[in-house]
Amino acid sequence: MFIQRTGKIAVAAAMVISMMGSIPATQSHKLQAAPAISVQLDHVPLTFDAAPRIDKGVTYVPFRTVGEALGIGISWNNKTQTITAVNTSKGKTTKVVLQVGSKTATVNGEKVNLPAAPVQREGRVLIPLSSFSSQFDVRTGWNQATRTVSMVSPQREMHLRAFYAVKAYHEIDLLPSMNSVAFGWSRIDRDGTFTLEGKEYQVPAAAGEVTPKSIVADAASQQIQPSLMVYALDGNGELTKVLSDSTLRQKSIEGIQAAIQEYGFGGVVLDFEGLGFKLDAVEQQQLLNQYVKQLRESLPQEIAISLAVPPLNSAYKGYDYKTLAMLADDLIIMAYQYNPAGTRAQVAEPNSLVNQAIALALKAGVPKEKILLGININSETPSSVGDKLGLAKRYDLKGAAFWRLGLFRTYSADMQSVVQASVIKEE
Repeated sequence: MFIQRTGKIAVAAAMVISMMGSIPATQSHKLQAAPAISVQLDHVPLTFDAAPRIDKGVTYVPFRTVGEALGIGISWNNKTQTITAVNTSKGKTTKVVLQVGSKTATVNGEKVNLPAAPVQREGRVLIPLSSFSSQFDVRTGWNQATRTVSMVSPQREMHLRAFYAVKAYHEIDLLPSMNSVAFGWSRIDRDGTFTLEGKEYQVPAAAGEVTPKSIVADAASQQIQPSLMVYALDGNGELTKVLSDSTLRQKSIEGIQAAIQEYGFGGVVLDFEGLGFKLDAVEQQQLLNQYVKQLRESLPQEIAISLAVPPLNSAYKGYDYKTLAMLADDLIIMAYQYNPAGTRAQVAEPNSLVNQAIALALKAGVPKEKILLGININSETPSSVGDKLGLAKRYDLKGAAFWRLGLFRTYSADMQSVVQASVIKEE
């Protein structure tokens, strides 16, 4: 989120200058390289093509990667050696123009003094860390012992989705902070039958005037898209059985159609797990693609389709991510369960593996605007959940999906406030 005060905007703009990919070194600035300075954004290391440096006690850092993660648009004028930084947030646009070697910036047409001038080094533009630390809403720190710069990204809008299980009602007041909700009320059971009355997933009983239909309708009335989550598992080959049998496929799709019509859902989320672990991965990919295509053709176009899929760095290989992304409105990358089985709750998923999961999905051809990063609230703490949200912001993903509503206050009363400090629902 950009700060509107002039001084803060100027500092924010100063950060942007380092994002230029390759700028001719027309000026010579002799910066004495300091040994091994590392930079972490939201506790995940950043990789630069020009090393951070220290000159006379001032830390200079190339911020192209950070700037891109913060969503700042930039352009470079080689003739004038100026950078134009443009950011739009909640309908308000801020335009900043900086010049290499000058301590004066132009912010929305007004001149503003900077604490230090942008510099060039080996074709890259760098800025002093102190010029934006507290002014840009990016919290920063410096660890002298490890020579590490730490940064926490500012709040950003994105699509937020919550899974709503049978026992989630006690946190229904959190729904207005979401853009969409997936109601986990159905599954394809071990016999290959679609059901809303299973043991694990079922439509909850009504409580007076509060009924399943009224909950779905209330979400829709608040512009929170309600979807039906359909869970299926291939632990004993039961999901493969459904996908392979034309009759079972058709019956399950008819069941989904009927549930959408009866309860007023605006979408469906397929949580089909376990494919490609024991059986041929390519064959199972094709089966799932065929099912999703058939489902898409059977539903009205206004009904959204989403898939919750395991990350590419998991043991399950039966998912053709690129094709699924083409068929569906979005994919939820369930980047969790990396910790060993039996790990207690509130042990954070490794940031490095979550980061890898996102990178692999993008490499596989899934557009970033179709990726929701799945975050398991059971695994995260108020001090770790921001790391995962920071990765969603860094890659400019569509948003995040939380498993699940009903867990936000189970371990800490601070979880929701920490989430909202990092991300808020898109308007």
